[in-house]
Amino acid sequence: MQQYSRAPRWRRGLTLISLTAVGLLAGAGVASAHVTVNPSEAAAGGFTKLTFRVPNESPTAGTVAVTVDLPADHPFAYVSVKQVPGWSVVPTTSTLPAPVTEGDVTIKEAVTSVTWTADPGTMIGPGEFAEFDISAGPVPDTETLVFPTTQTYNDGEVVQWDEPTPASGEEPEHPAPTLTVGPVATTTPATEPSVAAVAATTSSGSDSTATILAAVSLVIAAAALVVAAVALRRRPENREG
Repeated sequence: MQQYSRAPRWRRGLTLISLTAVGLLAGAGVASAHVTVNPSEAAAGGFTKLTFRVPNESPTAGTVAVTVDLPADHPFAYVSVKQVPGWSVVPTTSTLPAPVTEGDVTIKEAVTSVTWTADPGTMIGPGEFAEFDISAGPVPDTETLVFPTTQTYNDGEVVQWDEPTPASGEEPEHPAPTLTVGPVATTTPATEPSVAAVAATTSSGSDSTATILAAVSLVIAAAALVVAAVALRRRPENREG
């Protein structure tokens, strides 16, 4: 008599684990498919590097221009931009309607927007993202700084990332990149840190989330391998009676 293997049961378990892992990864992709600013938090009064992460959400078109508006009501006294290979960058300086005092600095003119334009043959393609950096400071002493961003595709579509997050906390369809500003540091270092050093001490909330999701996925994958190994070891051999 032939003995039938119980393989279908463990295969169903392995399939369930695999589908769970795929679901987690797919959910992570959906959650991060927005223009964001990293880090998401910075201390008031210091300098920081701000990275604007721009994913391409179109399945057929490519992103060829990105414009980030900087707050004019709480301006940065100093802004510098980073060159991105294949892109030209133009900061726009404007005279403020009225002088703004941030700490010990009175600001009459400030960079109010930065535009990156792709060179011919360059774009952020479907399924890709790019990052654009500025160095800015001192960070104004306010609760949040909002950076409305315009994303232009090569098929003419223009997406405005400028919607505020309501008090309910429910994320809008096109949220504006937002930086949460923390209190001024209470301790003074022996020497003034460089912009690079300050940027290195900050952390990205979205990067931390991605790291956690990656770790969970690795644990699930390891569990799937264990289930498969145990099932194969216990799988009875076919015998004829």
